[in-house]
Amino acid sequence: MRFSVLLIFLILPISLLAQGSSPDIIPSDTLVDSTVVKVAPVTSLIASDHKYDAGDAISLEWVPSIDDQLLDSKVIGYRVYRITNDGEPVLVGELPPAVNHYLDEGLDSDSTYSYYVGTLSQNFEVSSTHTAPMSPEWELVDMERKWLFLIALIVGGSVVMFIAFARRGKQLFVRKIAGLEAVDDAVGRATEMGRPILFIPGIRDMDDVQTLAALTILGRISRVIADYDTRIFMPTSRSLVMTAGRETVKASYQAAGRPDKYSDDMVTYVTDEQFGYVAAVDGIMVREKPATVFLLGAFFAESLILAETGNYIGAIQIAGTARPAQIPFFIAACDFTLIGEELFAASAYLSGEPMQLGSLKGQDVGKGIAMVAIIVGVIAMTAGEAWDVQFMKDVVAWLSGVFSTK
Repeated sequence: MRFSVLLIFLILPISLLAQGSSPDIIPSDTLVDSTVVKVAPVTSLIASDHKYDAGDAISLEWVPSIDDQLLDSKVIGYRVYRITNDGEPVLVGELPPAVNHYLDEGLDSDSTYSYYVGTLSQNFEVSSTHTAPMSPEWELVDMERKWLFLIALIVGGSVVMFIAFARRGKQLFVRKIAGLEAVDDAVGRATEMGRPILFIPGIRDMDDVQTLAALTILGRISRVIADYDTRIFMPTSRSLVMTAGRETVKASYQAAGRPDKYSDDMVTYVTDEQFGYVAAVDGIMVREKPATVFLLGAFFAESLILAETGNYIGAIQIAGTARPAQIPFFIAACDFTLIGEELFAASAYLSGEPMQLGSLKGQDVGKGIAMVAIIVGVIAMTAGEAWDVQFMKDVVAWLSGVFSTK
């Protein structure tokens, strides 16, 4: 027994000495690969319903990784993952560095979605925390634009109301337009002089609303021409306009009880080429010397050439266009000019269609609101800046918020 105890005391120090002299053993899981470029994950990831949509989108925002720097950045991009109904993650977006938001669209409001964002280096990806499951929601009205919505309701309601009034036979006031009042006199003058009338519907095709307005006015003019038994020439630069023009003039002659006086030669196609058409029309003016020239529709660089030629031959000219750049030329060279929206107002006035008259009056309500807003805004801005009136500054801020497009 004494020998065993003595042996233990002899072996124990030797064992301790042996352990102290052995090399250090490092666990395998603590080995560090020096080639891996580790980066920090994004933080504060927030998922929220995308406002004022059809319930099919979720917005994501986060704070970028602290390793996402402008210079010498370790981050090469981000990956957005979506988890639908607690299923498997799906990669839905890859974004460049410095981006801190993402809009996930095409979702179903009956499903729940959770997200996380992966931060990428050259050979490493680290994930952020997951967002709480949520579903997108559908909103009927953007309440941030409630005032603009109210104005739209007023204007739209006015259009519907005036159309209803017009259909019931109520007379809607449209102020007289000098150019239209002169139509009868201009046609009568051509009849007395025994010279034709030239009608030019612009150089655009049937997809231009100005061409449509011109053809509507043509219906009224050609009816007067048919009543007076006067000739009309209508050279066109588009084949579809020629077809529509022929039908319009033909219908007017039939309505006047003179279908036998109508001829397809009244409405002809010349060419689509702009200045080729202008040369042909100028030639017609010089040869036929029409007593009256109507220039109604969309015009461009040819407007002054045509108007000057008509002025040169001594014709009464009634022009109208919605193109602001051409209006000064018509005012300078023509006897009467329908300025801007007067061309469309003339179309509604002559046609008497409830839809057109109601739309015209409804748009006037919108213009009235715009005029009041402009006047109030100018006064408020002037008073606010000149006399430092806080109330006026608040009015300016409110108007800016109502009509801002941002």
